[in-house]
Amino acid sequence: MSSPTLLSKPVGPIGFGLMGLTWRPNPQPAEESYKAMSTALAQGANFWNGGEFYGTVERNSCHLLNEYFTKNPGDADKVVLSIKGGAERGGLMPDGSRTNVRRSVEDCLAILDGKKSIDIFECARVDPKTPVETTVKALAELVQEGKIGGIGLSEVKASTIEKAAAIHPIAAVEVELSLWALDILRNGVAATCAKLNIPIAAYSPLARGGIFGDIRKNADIPDDDFRKHLPKFQDDVLDHNNQITDEVLKLAERKGVTAAQVAIAWVRGLSGRTVPLGVDGENVTFGTIIPIPGATKSERVVENTKSGEVVLTDEDYDEITEILKRTQTKGDRYPAGLNSLSEG
Repeated sequence: MSSPTLLSKPVGPIGFGLMGLTWRPNPQPAEESYKAMSTALAQGANFWNGGEFYGTVERNSCHLLNEYFTKNPGDADKVVLSIKGGAERGGLMPDGSRTNVRRSVEDCLAILDGKKSIDIFECARVDPKTPVETTVKALAELVQEGKIGGIGLSEVKASTIEKAAAIHPIAAVEVELSLWALDILRNGVAATCAKLNIPIAAYSPLARGGIFGDIRKNADIPDDDFRKHLPKFQDDVLDHNNQITDEVLKLAERKGVTAAQVAIAWVRGLSGRTVPLGVDGENVTFGTIIPIPGATKSERVVENTKSGEVVLTDEDYDEITEILKRTQTKGDRYPAGLNSLSEG
């Protein structure tokens, strides 16, 4: 399988999500995060995904990145960095206006302080009050000014991708994709990205931790963990969803690898593959897929990135396809109040 590229820059087959390093009730010490980041790069995971709102105004991904590249200036050019922003400053409500998009990019650049450029900037959600064409035109101005390298999209509908791509080339589309989340196969997003040759950055490829098999009931989730409130992790559907996990655990044991490695390898191996998992079992052909699992510890980073060495055969894919057909995941990706913002 050939290595993917973003903005004509080669990236590893598996990326690295930075969210958990700063967006937690009690983030780990910065030195531990630096170790995880260094390990990711050493493992070839040089596509990093962070966010302006991954934390607080006082400390988010950009602050952590500034610190890391201050300590490791030689690593800056090795990393292809994608930053999510475009929300109201200090909040999560999307604001895709030209004024706020420029504010968001300028704030991120000010925090990075020249230690690292922004290769891809993406608005985390589509602002329902602002046409996506307006937002993309504002970002295109920033590309022309050399302030960002390219434009990404996040949590978008197929029609939004079409509209945005008609204004400016789209470097990547970030969406959730895992054995527990197959929405993009059924809503046209995967097919549209393949048609337009836009790589997909697949976040939460480990089903938000569901693939580990240690969450058997909602009570197993700490009270301050946001998964406590996600529909897929409620007791009335968790038993059902864990049937998928249990089958993957069996497959992983037979192959002598971990369930996480199977899950990431499955997502990565969808690149260029046709699977009969669309609406009513129709075939869906993928373009380039880059899983971006997050991890806070070096050992977990190593486990995740070694998924690139795990080979799933066509027979393995057939087996997983049958599992997913037989046991379709239950539960929306977000609670009802947030679903309206999850796809714009």
